Amino acid sequence: MILSTTDNIPNKEVKEILGVARGSTVRARNIGRDFFAGLKNIVGGEIEEYTKLQAESREQAMQRMQQDAQRLGADAIINIRLATSMVMQGCSEILAYGTAVKLG
Repeated sequence: MILSTTDNIPNKEVKEILGVARGSTVRARNIGRDFFAGLKNIVGGEIEEYTKLQAESREQAMQRMQQDAQRLGADAIINIRLATSMVMQGCSEILAYGTAVKLG
């Protein structure tokens, strides 16, 4: 499956728009990560535990978006976007979405 943040794929023609493909995941922090993050907050610097959590969350949302596009019969997803929102304190959602298309 071709994935793109642009509205077209070079040397390909969009034959059909199949709809919006989306995938999301909701993740909560855990006490172990919070402990180490608290220590890091004291001395400063990147909080690697949260960076890894966010990266894993983005990948899962992207995979779910691709599965949704496959269900629609897509060859590609264009105009891909990612959004993050807080669901509750310590818990956030990552949403990946784009336009599922058939290419010619």
